[in-house]
Amino acid sequence: MPINRKNKKSENLGKALNVAISFAGLILLGFIYSFSQNQLHDGIEIEPTISNTYQQPVLAKDIYIQHQIEDIKVEVLNGCGVTALAARATEFLRDKKIDVISSDNADNHNYEKTLIIQRNEKFNSLKKVVEAFGVYLTDSSRVQIIPDESIGVDVTVILGKDYTSFAELNSFISANY
Repeated sequence: MPINRKNKKSENLGKALNVAISFAGLILLGFIYSFSQNQLHDGIEIEPTISNTYQQPVLAKDIYIQHQIEDIKVEVLNGCGVTALAARATEFLRDKKIDVISSDNADNHNYEKTLIIQRNEKFNSLKKVVEAFGVYLTDSSRVQIIPDESIGVDVTVILGKDYTSFAELNSFISANY
């Protein structure tokens, strides 16, 4: 009788292996079918197009020649607390070809009047910034000379609560924001 048990055991093992092989075969057939469907699609073929027009790259020196920036280093500080005012005034001055190297909040937000402060001996820098804001050089309530070479700028602009009195700045802000 031991032979009979052994035959039954190997018969059961053979059936299990046959089922496993059949299952693996079905999965393989599924993969083959899926692959063939992906290869034989009925979609629209996309033709790659390559432009024959060669466009010369734009060099930084050419951009500089077209949009020359004055050799003026300015910092713009928000002294009235209006959100993003210093950033907007920075864009305004850059549009006027003035190099703003820093924009931030002032030491407080209680400035009633906008101040334009000359920080070094470059008088032409002060003149350009004053012209951009439409202020007279003789307006001592807005234009001040407080030398401070350690700041590293030619002019400091502190925007006060009167920033709306600058027509050109306000029209720039209205048009762009």
